Amino acid sequence: MHLVQRLSSEWKLFNRNIRLFFLTNLLYQIGTGMFMVLYNLYIQALGYQDTMNGTIVSVQSLATALIFIPIGLLGDRTSHQKILMIGALFTGLSFMGRAFVTGESGLILLSISAGIFAAFFQVIAVPFLAENTEKKQRLKLFSYHFSLVLAAQVVGSIGGGYLADELQAAGWSKISSLQTVLFAGGAASVLAFIPLLFVKKTVRLKSPVISTPTNHSTRLQAGDKDDWKTIFKFTTAQLIVGLGSGLVVPYLNLYFSNRFSVSLTAIGVLISLGQVITIVSMLIGPSLANRVGPVKAVVLFQMMSLPFLLLTGFTNMILIASISFLFRQALMNAANPIHSSIIVDRVSDRRRGIANSMTQTAFMLGWATMGPVQSYLLTTYGTYWGYALTFSITGVLYISASAMYYFMFKERKLLTIKQKERAAL
Repeated sequence: MHLVQRLSSEWKLFNRNIRLFFLTNLLYQIGTGMFMVLYNLYIQALGYQDTMNGTIVSVQSLATALIFIPIGLLGDRTSHQKILMIGALFTGLSFMGRAFVTGESGLILLSISAGIFAAFFQVIAVPFLAENTEKKQRLKLFSYHFSLVLAAQVVGSIGGGYLADELQAAGWSKISSLQTVLFAGGAASVLAFIPLLFVKKTVRLKSPVISTPTNHSTRLQAGDKDDWKTIFKFTTAQLIVGLGSGLVVPYLNLYFSNRFSVSLTAIGVLISLGQVITIVSMLIGPSLANRVGPVKAVVLFQMMSLPFLLLTGFTNMILIASISFLFRQALMNAANPIHSSIIVDRVSDRRRGIANSMTQTAFMLGWATMGPVQSYLLTTYGTYWGYALTFSITGVLYISASAMYYFMFKERKLLTIKQKERAAL
């Protein structure tokens, strides 16, 4: 009750634009949640091999990755509201089309379309939230944002899996039931653009700089150099995380289906439980960040997830696999809002869009690259050793990314302290 009261009081502090965006995000992510759980099962039901799922994930991720940077540049120069509206509307329409297309070329083309328009939302959401709230509120706001994303996906994944099973129990074919649920998910995403119609334009304030023209130009050049250096570091770390994630995350529902032969409802419930636990971990993430610092908090969350990742990949017991999956999901994803807060705080206002887009591009390039690799390992080594290898490789990549993240940003932090000491002298 105390937590509910605290969340309620903090919710009232957020402005009208934030509340409207949260409503939009709720609808958008419900539709996305349905697709996350059911779409590759739909491809499998159409009779395609696992390599087709790998191809679709790869081309969609590549399309998203290629559009990230243009959207980031556009977002730094134009209305965030309009970009979000376009993203919600056309992502939903792409989802609705994907629900009924069965031909290979149509599946690939619409996956490209969905990947492109999903990027609009992924890139602009964090900068939109940042410009509509004060700095002291951002970490909590980002935690609530990512928690809402997962909560809405819980509703979509559980509801979608349950509805598909109920339709099949009522006599519908597997393909027809999945098509109906996927279409409903697309419709929810289309409706998400409506609340954005009522968002009021936010004036982006720039901090005044009192200096001579020469000093002002020098400071701008130095600021740009620092921004790009920081963006490059974030991008490198996210590329490695994306490579590891791309081997495992898009195929977790197939992992449980292939290795343990569980029902669609069970898969939906399990993945949703992982998201529920992640919500809790995201809400306590700011407290850990305040105690040990945001960079250490990100690294701690990622490193604690590794034993559970490996246990999931090697076990043949559904109970152990389920529990390990839940903890890995929660710990790895709990770092996301803290990571976003670090980016926003370390990059200037005029570079936030491109910073977010470049890190997301790197992550999605990892997904696009690893799709064929995952399919090859699975078809070559089977459903046990194939998954065991993919989970193990992911573990190595996560360790590398965490170490790189810690040392790069620890060095930046120490440098900042030295600069402050020199300024004091």
